[in-house]
This record gives sequence, C-alpha cells and structure tokens, in this order.
Amino acid sequence: MTRTIRVNAFDMNCVAHQSPGLWRHPEDQSARYRTLSYWVELATLLERGRFDGLFIADVLGTYDVYGASDEAAIRQAAQVPVNDPLLLVSAMALVTEHLGFGITTGTGFEHPYPFARRISTLDHLTNGRVGWNVVTGYLPAAARNMGQTDQPAHDARYDHADEYLEVLYKLWEGSWEDDAVIRDRERGVFTDPAKVHHIGHAGTHFTVPGIHLSEPSPQRTPVIFQAGASPRGVRFAAENAEAIFTAAPTKAILAETVSTIRRELELAGRDPYAAKIFNLTTVITAATDDEARAKHADYLSYGDPEGALVFMSGWMGVDLARYGLDEPIGNVDSNAILSAVRAFQSADPDGGEWAVRDIADWGTIGGIGPLVVGSGERVADVLQEWVDETDVDGFNLAYAVTPGTFADFIDHVVPVLTARGAYQAEYAPGSLRHKLFGRGDRLPEEHRGARYRVGGPSSTIIERPSTVPSSPASVASQPTATR
Repeated sequence: MTRTIRVNAFDMNCVAHQSPGLWRHPEDQSARYRTLSYWVELATLLERGRFDGLFIADVLGTYDVYGASDEAAIRQAAQVPVNDPLLLVSAMALVTEHLGFGITTGTGFEHPYPFARRISTLDHLTNGRVGWNVVTGYLPAAARNMGQTDQPAHDARYDHADEYLEVLYKLWEGSWEDDAVIRDRERGVFTDPAKVHHIGHAGTHFTVPGIHLSEPSPQRTPVIFQAGASPRGVRFAAENAEAIFTAAPTKAILAETVSTIRRELELAGRDPYAAKIFNLTTVITAATDDEARAKHADYLSYGDPEGALVFMSGWMGVDLARYGLDEPIGNVDSNAILSAVRAFQSADPDGGEWAVRDIADWGTIGGIGPLVVGSGERVADVLQEWVDETDVDGFNLAYAVTPGTFADFIDHVVPVLTARGAYQAEYAPGSLRHKLFGRGDRLPEEHRGARYRVGGPSSTIIERPSTVPSSPASVASQPTATR
C-alpha cells in the first residue's frame, strides 16, 4: 500500500524565516508578514494544496550568539523583527475549513494558566484545528530579557516543561466535564457547578488551585507538536507529542532518528506510530529539472552566508564568528540544540568533519534540513524515497521565497503525488487530530494527558456538591451581588 505523505508549510511571523537574504528577491513577499492579507492569502493557498497544516515557528529573543551581539541578526533580518504567531490564526481560520494551525510558544516565560485559555479560545474559533508546538527555549537573549542570566540547563528546561504540561492537561482534560454546560433556560442555569472542578495543582514550579476558565473546546487539548531531538527531548516528545519535527540533513541520520523516536514511543507505553514525524525539508521545483536548477541558482545569488551563520550559531549555541571559514567546528558542548551539533558532525558521507564554510553554504536556503531541487516528478521520487527508506511520515516544508515556494510545490509536486496515491485527494472531516489519525477529536486513552480526565488515574479534582437551583423561584431568592 502506498503511504500517504503528510505535509506542513513552515513559516514564521517574520521576514525570510529560514533563508537569510532571500527577502531581497523580487518574488519574495515575506516582508508582508505584518499584514493580515499575507496570512489570509497563504492559508487559502495551502488549503487549495491540501496541506495538513501551517506550522508557525517563533522565538522570544534575538540571535545574539554570533559575534556575541545581535547586530548581524538585526542587519540580516534573521528572525527579527518578529511578531506574535497566535494572533494570526483567527483570520486564517475564517477563510479556511480544513487547514490545521501549529503554533509555537515556549514553556519558560508564560504561566500555563492564562496560556490554557488562549489555546482553548483558538480551538473553539477554529472548530478544533489547533496544534501547539511545545518549545522549552534556547536563546540566551530571551532569558536575559525575562530577568534571568541565561537559559536553564538543557535537561532542566524539560523538567520544567513536564510540570507545565501537567498543569495544562489538568485544566484542559480534568476541570470541565463534557456535560457541564447545560444551557437550561427554564431554570436559568448555563453551567452545572458540580461538573466543573478545581484542579488543585501544587507543584515545584506552579500552584494552580482553580478551574479552567474555558468550557471544553472541540479537541480539549490541542494536537501536541514537539521538536526536541536530544535524548531528553525525545523522551519528552515520546510522552507528550502527537507530531514530532526533526531536521535531519541526510537519510541515514533521519532513519536513525525516526527509529529512536518510534522506540521511545513504545517505551512510553504508546504505539510507535502514535505520533506523526515530519522532517524539515526545502523544495525548489518547476516544470523541468533544468528550470528548477536555474531557479535554485537564482535564489542562491540572493542568499547571505552571514545570516546563515547567525542562525547556526544560535541553534548550535556556539559563536561561529570565532572560527575561520575553513576551520572544522570540532566537538561543541552546547546548551542550545544538541541535535544540530550532532547532525553536522556526522553529515559528511565520507566521515569528514564539516567546516564553518560548509555550514554557511548548507544553511543559506532552508536551514538545517535537506534541499530537494527538480521537476515535480523528480521531487516526488525523492520524497517517496525518504519516506520508504527512513519511515518518516512527512515533511515540514520551509520556503526559499514566499508564497512562491509553496505555490510551486502545489502546482508541480502535489498533482504527481496525488496521482500516485501518495497524497490526500481530499481532506478528512473533523478536527486536526482526527484528520491526522482518524481516531476522533480527543486525546487517545494511552496518551499521558488522558490520565488527567475527570475520574482518570491522575485526576486530582476537588469535588463539591451541586448548587444548581431547582426552579426559577430559587434563583430569584438568591442574594444579589453588589458592585
């Protein structure tokens, strides 16, 4: 049976997300990121192409590792200026019916209590098409601007995130029963208080005694996305994630990464295919291979190697400005994205170690992941090879220019994959979770979050007797609050 390839568009509420310098290209419209029209048009385009979702990355800080300064990042528009991703979703949801929205926010600097309401609100407004990409943070600048000296140690960030997710699961899954909202006009009762529970959370990092402020949304818990690829990050993903993003530069590295993730999912008591795995990939395509190669060469002429090194320094946690361009990167002890370091140290097929120049050339278009250049048929061949040989579920498509890169993929690659039965011919009904897994809108029973449902094994709700009045007369007899 031909495997259906899942595809997300990868973007960010900024300029030239993963391709520094390409904002200068005459066809690039990323500078329109400040306008609703850009995002509405993009969402409409992606739904025409039957993309599973639009995954919106985010950072809360500047890339200031390179040169020990944020000057290069500011000069190159390396994910700065950058705006909030959550505020985009309502407008895009209004013009689409099926497209999912994966939104990135960090666990390090926002309390889970108000965040839970923000996500529930979006899940209501999108009719259940929201996913949340859980990030623990890696930029030192974000920590400093939130009153800290640096990010906590790598594994400590995940320990903190574990409790963050526990609070959210209790709020989303365990506070309101499904039938709490009764809308009884006769008795004048909108919600039965006996079916809304205080979660009573008192932990190491958070104390949240009360109820969730939102009534249950279509999914309750959004689809959980996660991108950590370090050993601790993979364990966190195996316990929580339903979609996992990787950025392996070669098939060999990706196959090993996917195998590790599947194994960790089983160790977490879940099916090895309980999470969809997407690898970061950039596709440059056209009607013919020659046209695609010419387009690639054109894009490269606008790329900026310094901007690539700004990104790589931030991702790897090492100042690449301290190295000569032909100097090998060596063994780097990083407090940032450990997987980036390991990927570049093992990406050379001949076993050689990469130099700084190689990293800059690789990252000029599309970041860490692989780049595929060719006709629609050629690209479809490559994507299917990667799926068959690595067991990956799909791809998180970065752009060289936007929306052109996505439009080219829809025009040249999607028809080929569809004809081969390797791409969804139409959207499934229902929520984002149901579209991805076909198992309904809510978390499956084996997921960690399901334990916190009312009456579940990890439920800590505080029970109280019902105070629902039995008649309109009893409502009228209640004391009137003064203001």
